[in-house]
Amino acid sequence: MNVYRHILIAVDFSPAAERLLRRGLDIATRYEARLSLLHVVEYLPFALDNELIMPAPLEIETQLFNSARARLAKLAELTGAPATAEQLVELGSTKVEILRIAEARGVDLIVIGSHGRHGWARVLGSTANAVMHGASCDVLAVRTSA
Repeated sequence: MNVYRHILIAVDFSPAAERLLRRGLDIATRYEARLSLLHVVEYLPFALDNELIMPAPLEIETQLFNSARARLAKLAELTGAPATAEQLVELGSTKVEILRIAEARGVDLIVIGSHGRHGWARVLGSTANAVMHGASCDVLAVRTSA
């Protein structure tokens, strides 16, 4: 049986985020593991004609980061996450940033939500699937849809 020392919980602020975080917190408590919480802001500015435009002014990115940090702090408080839990907000591709942070921080378990999509939604790819196949550590995909 593995002993987890550092657990990364990736949250997306969906309605199931609280349940996902509680599941990860339970595992962290059982193993007395260090805990990191992560939210990734995926921001790509588009013009009205759906053309990709130059990155938005720094002010918009700052607002997105500040909002995400506040929401993550509120979610951590709501679920009783320990004050020692690292709270991270990153900008980029969600799957890439989850894998990068996990590797950089020596995480041995990633907890992520899975929507359980089927058909074309599954063929087009999912973050949970990409993380499960790209991670060098264990991944717990928690079903977030009924």
